[in-house]
Amino acid sequence: MFEKLFKLSQHNTSVRQEIIAGFTTFLTMAYIIFVNPSMLAMTGMDAGAVFVATCLAAAIGCLIMGLYANYPIALAPGMGLNAFFTFTVVMELGYTWNVALGGVFISGVVFTLLSVFKVREWIINSIPHALRFGIAAGIGMFLALIALKSSGFIVGSQATLVTMGDITAFEPLMAALGLFLIVGLVSLNINGAVMISILIVTVLGLIFGDVAYSGIVSMPPSLAPTFAQLDIAGAFEVGMLSVIFAFLFVDLFDTSGTLIAVAQRGKLLDSDGNLPRLKKALLADSTATIAGSMLGTSTTTSYVESTAGVSAGGRTGLTAVTVAVLFLAALFFSPLAGMIPAYATAGALFFVGVLMVAGLVNVKWDDLMDAVPVVVILVTMPLTFSIADGIALGFISYAAVRIFSGRFSEISPSVLFLAALFTAKFAFM
Repeated sequence: MFEKLFKLSQHNTSVRQEIIAGFTTFLTMAYIIFVNPSMLAMTGMDAGAVFVATCLAAAIGCLIMGLYANYPIALAPGMGLNAFFTFTVVMELGYTWNVALGGVFISGVVFTLLSVFKVREWIINSIPHALRFGIAAGIGMFLALIALKSSGFIVGSQATLVTMGDITAFEPLMAALGLFLIVGLVSLNINGAVMISILIVTVLGLIFGDVAYSGIVSMPPSLAPTFAQLDIAGAFEVGMLSVIFAFLFVDLFDTSGTLIAVAQRGKLLDSDGNLPRLKKALLADSTATIAGSMLGTSTTTSYVESTAGVSAGGRTGLTAVTVAVLFLAALFFSPLAGMIPAYATAGALFFVGVLMVAGLVNVKWDDLMDAVPVVVILVTMPLTFSIADGIALGFISYAAVRIFSGRFSEISPSVLFLAALFTAKFAFM
């Protein structure tokens, strides 16, 4: 059965090798079942329901990717977009989480249409590399800022906007310990470094009386508080257009970059350097996003942590199916997820931020035409607490520096259109 479904011999792999790879991938990304509920709960969503939605959305995405696209790529609600959902769309712009879920749903539908009609390639090819690297790094800076804020490392200041908090307090110390543990474990090539760090810091919180013990295993919480509670009509408000664009844009490039990175690591590209069954892989991602929004979680996307499983020998969709089964098993660990304090996940957020910022090495820093818009994104995305505003200002600055430098011909029509659209948004909305 496995041979028929996944063509194991064709990919020079075995059931045992694929299952081991699935366990490896799951361990590297399981932190999302702790981080996502705690973050989305800040919007007023029921943490237990979000925990269930997170596990189910991940399982659905992995199953579609494994059974339909036959790739060893795992999916789950994405880091960065969940922060954007919480801190920008709901807490800053003032939309309800129901409307925000409606925005996620619409972005998933648009992503599906772009994949079906092959518009995705045109969009990606027309966006400059500098903006792609800048946006990814800007999201990394955004996550790092959230980590510092949630752990008390930085606090508000009327004089300087932000300032250092009491870094000798318990929460900042535990957050720093969590980050150092992750880096140490990763350097020792220990799978599940992020999850191990979160659990160790949580145990320390229990020992020092900062965390109340509530159990480890139980039946899954009710999904009712978030299931089918999205407000699609409310998401069609004019002010939500930039939000939907941000959901779509970030997922589009995040997914495409992840697919290529994992495929290169696993030598899954064809002789022309293209990814076979790309359309199926993209449809798996967009379908999981739609399903996730209906269940009650932010955008579901492909995880670059899948490279860990590929490095362990994963070559087919059986790896992704294994991850799906493990996410379903995780449904019974909701009490553990409920005990995880914010400072236990702060180190994970900062570490993910570091990984995302690393892409800046590909920016042509000696060319001001690229360097200026990248730095604009890097600074404005975290300081405005908005991925959407950071993207918008990046496009505007990219076009502006070329116009004022007499290099108008370098601006693609799509970038020029988006820059004009974002300028109009800031001017009139």
